[in-house]
Amino acid sequence: MPEVEPVLSAGPLLLIAAAAVAVLLFLIMKLKLHAFLALVLVSLLVALATRIPVEDVVTTLTTGFGSTLANVALLVGLGAMLGRLLEHSGGAQVLADSLIHRFGEKRAPLALGVAALLFGFPIFFDAGLVVFLPIVFTVALRLGGSLLTYGLPTAGAFAVMHAFVPPHPGPVAAAELIGADIGLVLVFGLLIGLPTWYLGGYLFGLWAGRRYDVAVPDILSDGRTLDDAPDPSVEGTSPATASSGTATATRPAPPRFGTVVGILLLPLVLIFLNTGLSTLATAGALEETSGLVRAGQLVGATPVALLVTVLVASVVLGLRRGESGAQVESIVNSALGPVCAIILITGAGGMFGGVLRASGIGTALADVLGDIGLPVIVAAFVVSVLLRVAQGSATVALTTTAGLMAPVVEASEGLSAPDLALIVIAIAGGATVLSHVNDSGFWLVSRFFRMDEKTTLKTWTVMETLLGTIGFVLALVLSLVL
Repeated sequence: MPEVEPVLSAGPLLLIAAAAVAVLLFLIMKLKLHAFLALVLVSLLVALATRIPVEDVVTTLTTGFGSTLANVALLVGLGAMLGRLLEHSGGAQVLADSLIHRFGEKRAPLALGVAALLFGFPIFFDAGLVVFLPIVFTVALRLGGSLLTYGLPTAGAFAVMHAFVPPHPGPVAAAELIGADIGLVLVFGLLIGLPTWYLGGYLFGLWAGRRYDVAVPDILSDGRTLDDAPDPSVEGTSPATASSGTATATRPAPPRFGTVVGILLLPLVLIFLNTGLSTLATAGALEETSGLVRAGQLVGATPVALLVTVLVASVVLGLRRGESGAQVESIVNSALGPVCAIILITGAGGMFGGVLRASGIGTALADVLGDIGLPVIVAAFVVSVLLRVAQGSATVALTTTAGLMAPVVEASEGLSAPDLALIVIAIAGGATVLSHVNDSGFWLVSRFFRMDEKTTLKTWTVMETLLGTIGFVLALVLSLVL
């Protein structure tokens, strides 16, 4: 829903936003009200407090809820199905064992993070995290210790790639609005993003794992323990067996490492196909209306790419390994129940952010900073931080800040092409920090890792803040020396 003309001035709007976050935290953390109910209730109260017309209140709530689910529900649902197939077949453990073998057990968190960086290049945060969860859980169970030791470096890798690196929508949109070269944004995004992840994601994840003992949940498993799982040391040759009383059940052998990697690469290849064809069409090498370009763009759209991958995985990891159609259906169906609550809470977080946007709080924040006179790159970071804190979405903070800063950038003299690209990275850093209760990523991590809100704030929120701050500092330093 488009932002309406704010009825209140900037001061009251900012106070309402701060009070809303405080009330939400109180309801969830102190009164133990379910997060979905708390988010819906506070969203309604904020809509009324900011004097959104009564006849528009319900539309504002449902629009924010629905637009978030349109982006998240398909990705989370299909990603959960794919993850469930990988977990059930033993593929997740095969991949985990292979990574650990290549990097060594002591470097297992590094191995998982590197893999997430590679797969996070074209895949959105939500889908990538869900696909990698069975692998993270398997490694954590096998090696022991806190889930955060393995989960935070992985989640941090997807978060960095999602915010800093094209072709993700946030940096792409920001680059276009600022007038930065996409190629330079990609180069600086990787140049800054990789050390940012290592310092703020990997090293912090190791520290948080030592400080907070978070057990591995069973939300993506079928109740089997590692002792019951297929033996990954026998890749595709001998079937694993499990005993139940006096009966012995034979399970299909786990898939080979190459098969698992191929399935994980399939959505990446399809999405790259979309990106490549779109780039060629934009450059004039192909006709934008040609059937090849249209088909590639359709198949390479993230939801369609994940759908194709789930269908392929159902055959390769299910039917071809001796599972019946009914068994495969039961496997993928079992993935949906545990993620339904996550999807609803994520949608409610989008509802909360939608109300904050529709109330005019974003405009109020920009107006407050308008006369401060900070350097462009610093002002861009500050505006992005405030928008991120106020409404939650990193992509929205990126695009909104870029739109607000575009006239400032245009009026500024002496900004080079690297300067423009680094401003985009600074905006991305601001859009990453302080992920909290109005951010869908906060709830995904909280619910998938089975952490309460207080622990999530101490771990995920701190990590996101480190990632955004480190990224901004590196971008600022480069802007001073280039």
